[in-house]
Amino acid sequence: MRKNNQYYIRRIHRFLGVFIGIQFLFWTISGLYFSWTDIDEIHGDHFHQEHTMHMTAKNLIDPFSLDSTLEVASLELRFVNHQPYYWVNREKLFNAQTGAEKGEITEEEARKIAKTYIKGDYEIESTEYLTETGSHHEYRGRPLPAWAIHFNHPEKLTAYIDVKSGNFERVRHRSWRWFDTLWMFHTMDYAGRDNFNNWLLRAFSVFGMCTVLSGFLLYAVSSKTFVKTTLKRKNEK
Repeated sequence: MRKNNQYYIRRIHRFLGVFIGIQFLFWTISGLYFSWTDIDEIHGDHFHQEHTMHMTAKNLIDPFSLDSTLEVASLELRFVNHQPYYWVNREKLFNAQTGAEKGEITEEEARKIAKTYIKGDYEIESTEYLTETGSHHEYRGRPLPAWAIHFNHPEKLTAYIDVKSGNFERVRHRSWRWFDTLWMFHTMDYAGRDNFNNWLLRAFSVFGMCTVLSGFLLYAVSSKTFVKTTLKRKNEK
């Protein structure tokens, strides 16, 4: 009976080990990468230029005089290329000095914004107008449409500018992309990368616990101390 127990426990332990071993390897590698990297550098903070977008805002008009038909739910004063604008209802820009509604941020304006925010005088290789992004895109979940400004840099820098608001949204680079890929393996969200409560991750967590417990059980039933204790109890009976 003892031999049969060991046989089945060993088979279960080996099966679970092979089944989830590769995922355990991904968890370990990604965990090591996360623990040995600076999250601020992953976010690209070291590429951000310290600057003052404006000095002072003068001669601003009353925001409620912009458009008599406009119902203002939210209002923010922001600067686009050093010029003051009212960002109304998170959808429209109005010149804060003239009241004129501004259209979309042009490619040239997006280039200037990116150069203002990115540290260093890097050459812009290309620009891209994004109207949609997939679930694995590095700009996923952010405002669209947007300008993607690609810089000539060893880290393949890309700055993203919101077309509607002119806001500098994100900077992405090679280290962040490695982080993002490893994060996908870590969370096991192969559909969108950011769902930490998916059923695949939960299932593998349970299987992982079963693997550990089966290992403990296998050690117990195969140890000499356990065998001697079991035989002694049987003899006493």
